[in-house]
Amino acid sequence: MALIHLCVMLALSLAVDAVAGIDQPRREIRFAVVAQFSPFQSRNPQGQLIGLNIELGNALCQQLNVRCTWVDQVLVENFEGLEARQFDAIMGIASTPQRRRRVSFTDNLYPFTTRLVALRTSGLLPTPTSLKGKRVGVLLGSNREAFARSQWGPKGVIIRSFWLNDELVRSLLAGEIDATLQGTVEIRNALLDTAAGQDYDFLGPAVSTELLGDGVAIALRSTDTGLRTELNRALEQLMHNGEYQRILAPYRLDAP
Repeated sequence: MALIHLCVMLALSLAVDAVAGIDQPRREIRFAVVAQFSPFQSRNPQGQLIGLNIELGNALCQQLNVRCTWVDQVLVENFEGLEARQFDAIMGIASTPQRRRRVSFTDNLYPFTTRLVALRTSGLLPTPTSLKGKRVGVLLGSNREAFARSQWGPKGVIIRSFWLNDELVRSLLAGEIDATLQGTVEIRNALLDTAAGQDYDFLGPAVSTELLGDGVAIALRSTDTGLRTELNRALEQLMHNGEYQRILAPYRLDAP
């Protein structure tokens, strides 16, 4: 009887501990980030993380009263690391149908547009007919790469992938590629707003398709419904108290 009583007490103790663990408030959110994409996420000369996604992530954590921990990554789409619980979320990633088969997403943090950039005298347009035989640069692992390889590559467009924006821009300026398909803000910051980019411009209309997604969000494990709810609620609160608008204003997301 004593042994049975001891087993019962041990089981009850474990059950209480399990419930206590469930009820414990969240203390930290570990965001995965690839700090190579200014002005969204990069490091300043002192090695500190800066950029729109960093500011938004820190603001969300502050709103939820939790600690933000940033985990450096090489690939944006590191879903294996997410599923292995190396971090809790991937910050700043487009929600596309293909990605939603693997992970879930928060509400969009902000919208984005995708544009073709080339020499303004080239006459190129963001269509497979215009780009047939041309070399178009995209960032490795991006939603633009997936779109270009599936929709343009089979129609004769040569797709070249680059790890970093700096490498892509240098190849464009050197004439090693003819154009690039990029997020509007990203390529404006990397090229068009610089002295080297004066001969380049957005050509044709924005490329809009479900394959590219329509906004930047936070990727989560599909089972983390509680964290998704918390982040969505915190984002809504930031919009209501004006902090969201204050953070976005300097990045000119709506600039032509």
